[in-house]
Formats: sequence, C-alpha cells, structure tokens
Amino acid sequence: MLNSALSHLVCSQTGTRYDADVVQGVSAAGMPLLARYDLERVAATVTPADIAARPRTLWRYREVLPVRDEANIVSLGEGMTPLIPLPSYGAAIGVPHLLMKDEGLIPTGTFKARGAAVGVSRAAELGVKGVAMPTNGNAGAAWAAYAARAGMRSLIAMPVDAPAITRAECVAAGAELYLVDGLIGDAGKLVNAAVAARDGYQEVSTLKEPYRLEGKKTMGYEIAEQLGWSLPDVILYPAGGGVGLIGIYKALLEMRELGWIQGDLPRLVAVQAEGCAPIVQAFESGAEVSEPFANARTVAFGITVPKALGDFLVLEAVRATEGTAIAVSDAELLEEQRQLALREGTFICPEGAACMAAAKRLRESGWLRPDDRAVVLNTGMGLKYPETVNVDVPTLSTDSRIPPISVG
Repeated sequence: MLNSALSHLVCSQTGTRYDADVVQGVSAAGMPLLARYDLERVAATVTPADIAARPRTLWRYREVLPVRDEANIVSLGEGMTPLIPLPSYGAAIGVPHLLMKDEGLIPTGTFKARGAAVGVSRAAELGVKGVAMPTNGNAGAAWAAYAARAGMRSLIAMPVDAPAITRAECVAAGAELYLVDGLIGDAGKLVNAAVAARDGYQEVSTLKEPYRLEGKKTMGYEIAEQLGWSLPDVILYPAGGGVGLIGIYKALLEMRELGWIQGDLPRLVAVQAEGCAPIVQAFESGAEVSEPFANARTVAFGITVPKALGDFLVLEAVRATEGTAIAVSDAELLEEQRQLALREGTFICPEGAACMAAAKRLRESGWLRPDDRAVVLNTGMGLKYPETVNVDVPTLSTDSRIPPISVG
C-alpha cells in the first residue's frame, strides 16, 4: 500500500464534496474538482526527513498523491528534476539569484509527464480503459506514452499547427490521433463527442479530471525540498491552462498546513504571450475570470489557450500571493531563449523562455528586486521546438578551410 491520505474531492467553486473513489470529471456546476487529503494524519506520520530517504521520483510524496495501491502506479521515473542556478544569465538581466526548474529532463521531455503519470495511474486504479483529450501537443504525447505503459487506449486530438514531433510521439505510442483545423477548444469539442459515444473512456482534458493537477503540484513540493524546505521569493510559470501554477499554489498551501514550510509564500507570476494573454487581461482589469482571447497565436504553442477552465484559480493564486501576470512578445521570448543557451548552455522551450523574458522585464520595472531568489519553470526541452532556431550557417566544400579566429 502507498498510504495515500486522499479523503475526498471538492468543487473548486461551491465546495460541494464528491466521492474520490469513483471516476469523476467536473462538478455539477461544471467546475474543476480538487483532491483533499487528511493532512493531519500526514503530519503525524511522515516528516521531510522520511521523504529524503525515499526514491527520487515524484512518488516520494505518496501520502499527498491520490493512488491508493502502489501496484497501480504507472511510472517512467518522473520527478525530481534539477533546480539549476543561472549565474551568468541571471547577472546579465539583474537577477543574480535566478534558478531554473528544468522540466525538460523529465520523461517525454516536458512537465506534462507529471500530470500523465498520476492521472493515468489513478484512472487505471479506478478501472478506466481509455483516455481521451485535446492537446496543444506535449500533453497528448505524455498521456499517450503513459497510457501505453498502462496497457490503456488513448485518443488524442490536436491542432494541425501543433509541433510535428508531438504528433510522432503520439503515433509511436499507439494513440488514436486526429489533427484539427482550429485551436485546442475546437479539438476539445470533437473529443467530448467521441467520449460520449464510447464505453470505458474518460475525458482527461485540462482540469476536467482531478488528478493531472496532483501530478503537477509535485513541482511545488520539489522546489521546497530542493531549497532545504525553504521558499524562493518568486516563482514564474508559463500559463496556458495554468494547471502547474494552480498545482504549485495547492502544494504550498498543503505544505504550510503540514508545517513543512514557514513564512510568506512566493509571489506567483503567470506568464503569457502577447498573442494569447486572456489571464493577463483579466488580472489587469481586476476581473475574476478571463474572456476568450480572439485570434490567439504565438510561437509558444503550449500556452495558446484562449480561455482556460481554471482561469479563476490561476487569478486567485496570483492575487493571494501578491504576484502578478505579464505578457511578453514572441520576439522577446525567442531572444531570451537564444541568450540563455549562449550564456548557460541550456536550450529551453519557448514557453520557458517566455518566463525568462518576463523575469527580465519585471526586473527592469523594479517589480523583481535584485536580491530576490526567483525560480523560473522551464516546462520542456528546446529540442522539441527546432523551428525556433534559425540555422543559417556556412556550407563548406571538401577543399575549404575554416577561417582562423582568436579567442581572447
């Protein structure tokens, strides 16, 4: 047994309680369901020292994860990605204590593996035979991989403009894949109709099942543990559906209730692209929910979400921690992707690069202070987005010579 302390689910809007041991989607109000745990029991039975002795995967936090029997865990070794100092780049943008949580080193190359690992594991435990979802690419690739490992079917629909490599990942894992001439919302309508006509399938769209969020929240637990159960001043996260930011905030609240962390919570920053910034617009206007963003388009394809189901939860997390929401241009994020690779040797995804651009902009405005310890979430490897780098280099004939150069 895993000793999960899962107690029940609650509607994120009304607080209505739901049974956690049957397959659940959204609440009767159409809102995301959130997992609740017996944290008093957890605090009495496990300590951070106990966790430190466990295997270095996200399952080390098993008491606050929903899988009840370890026989049902579907894992590829996900979790405990490095928290990397960025001294050269940080100094260049005026944030010398800048750190990067590098999710590009997790299975399938993006942080989506966290949600897939926990979501597929719990779905299998509850008897689900197939999962179906719309995706901007990486989530579909991750869920297809974990579904294959679980012996489960997967149905994936993604916009035709999604990164080509994610299509290949889905096909390789045996997913039933469809490309849609539209955005993720259009793919979602097709998936919803397909699930209604199939037995044994569960729709696992963003926040339309409760357990992807639980996998994503482990980033928050890991950041605290990797910093010696202390907290950074700021955490910057690229927000499309915003599940990771919601999850990190949930983890912070759980850890505070457990007594594992003290003091002020980090200021949470929701980063979007100017070509798709519904949450930023809502934050700036003081609204509690966002409006659908018209003509959404950005090179940071993973955050092209015109209207997120959990937008109100993202806004709540940002405001409750005295954080902010900021949008950056494609030109800015591509430049910071390049600068980070030049200065630190790390080739990150455009969504992570958006956070670097945001950190630079927030430091210039004074919102980010020079003594702040800031953590940027890089949500995937740059190798999944080769089109973001223009490779314009000389081609030499076999009798050519490379010109000499002096290194100072």
